[in-house]
Amino acid sequence: MMEPQRGALTTVTETTDMLERFSPNRTPCRRTRREFLWQVGGGFAGLALVDLLSRDGFFSSAAGDEPRRTHLPANAKHAVFLFMNGGPSQVDTFDPKPALSRYHNMPYRGDTPVGSNGRPVGHLMQTPFTFRRYGQSGLEISSLYPHVSHFADDLCVIRSLHTDTAAHASGCLQMNSGSVQIGKPCLGSWLSYGLGTMNDSLPSFVVMTDPRGGPIGSASNWSAGYMPAAYQGTLFRGQGNPLLDLATPDGVSPRTQRASLDLLAELNRAHMKERPGDSELAARIESYELAFRMQTTATETVDLDRESATTRAMYGLDQPRTADFGRKCLITRRLLERGVRFVQLYSGGGHLEDTWDGHSDCIANHRLHASETDQPIAALMADLKRTGLWDETLLIWGGEFGRTPTSEGVGRPGRDHNPHGFSMWLAGAGVRGGQAIGATDELGFNAVEDRCHVSDLHATILRLMGLDHTRLTYLYQGLEQRLTGVRPRRVLEGALS
Repeated sequence: MMEPQRGALTTVTETTDMLERFSPNRTPCRRTRREFLWQVGGGFAGLALVDLLSRDGFFSSAAGDEPRRTHLPANAKHAVFLFMNGGPSQVDTFDPKPALSRYHNMPYRGDTPVGSNGRPVGHLMQTPFTFRRYGQSGLEISSLYPHVSHFADDLCVIRSLHTDTAAHASGCLQMNSGSVQIGKPCLGSWLSYGLGTMNDSLPSFVVMTDPRGGPIGSASNWSAGYMPAAYQGTLFRGQGNPLLDLATPDGVSPRTQRASLDLLAELNRAHMKERPGDSELAARIESYELAFRMQTTATETVDLDRESATTRAMYGLDQPRTADFGRKCLITRRLLERGVRFVQLYSGGGHLEDTWDGHSDCIANHRLHASETDQPIAALMADLKRTGLWDETLLIWGGEFGRTPTSEGVGRPGRDHNPHGFSMWLAGAGVRGGQAIGATDELGFNAVEDRCHVSDLHATILRLMGLDHTRLTYLYQGLEQRLTGVRPRRVLEGALS
């Protein structure tokens, strides 16, 4: 390749600086915009080609880009992750184990590793909740979820999940990012990166946590990791202004605010010229513009007074126990209507009994948290069907791992962490409902049939969204990084409709 003249190189470099800094990742030809210009001959002739390719999505990597082409045909355009923080018990929710009734209170004598943090292993413990068959499919669901059970024919329950850790912080990280290590992009970031955004006045990726606190690991669970910061999740509050300091100060007119933002953007762009490749700075500049657009849209989205009294009651906003999660579910529907790509809702926050982490009394714990979420989730499902969003929205329910079928000590109704076999479910666009995939052993300890690793679940979610997990890559530190890692992973074809 002929080296361009120094003068031409300087001119092209200056002209393309802004584009490159907003999109530091390599293009499909494994070159940056600047390198690509050099290879097509330098000068302004190359700029015309770059402009045409940019319009066609060739260089797309910013969260504000328009929707992108999927690898594969898919109906799902949005995804909602109903994250049951703390680890719900599979044998008390979606994986019935009659054998536990036969062996109730007997000491566990198997060779499966049980217990975490040195906690004692107690006796086998039956569930106090009744499992019944629902819908035409006869899918078995616990009495903890009387409202969700009406949608049995829409649920694809995966009963054979397993993960690599029994600790909450690393478990949440792996469920969200595919890795137990901090610093990797989460699922919402990968979807935003791979699919782009469908709106210009709200974030592509929104997170709503529990008022009792966030998950252990906090914002690392919705981080963009090594991707540009524009792909990270935006934390919404369920009441009042969705974002702190979003409201325009008293006495400031829209014209004055617009002029201030224009000046700020000019100063930031000048500052950025000295810091090539700084994605956080680029994201900060865009965040001011997005915040300006969000002042009307986001505030209107969380204003549930616009909803009818019937709708608010359907979500449980009139009952103290269901009000918070119901509010988040109703806001979720409104976010989806406005083109938000990925929404993650957390049930449970902080530590121990404030989450699904039922160490001391799993029975009372699950009664509380299931009753907080059952009606709101069912209302969201019904509303998505009513509005037509069901056919383009994927729902995901589950936590970072499951729980043991043993008690924590004799006579104590708590259950410990169990990463060896647990349940989650999918529903909505592209999902074959009314079925259970895989199985745990007789007691509910180990996934033994059609085993599904967390990364297999991620591969399946990406497939339902039209993305091939082997082709969705991001070049970082010389490697084509993937959500599903480097080990061979599979899509659960049985979950696809």
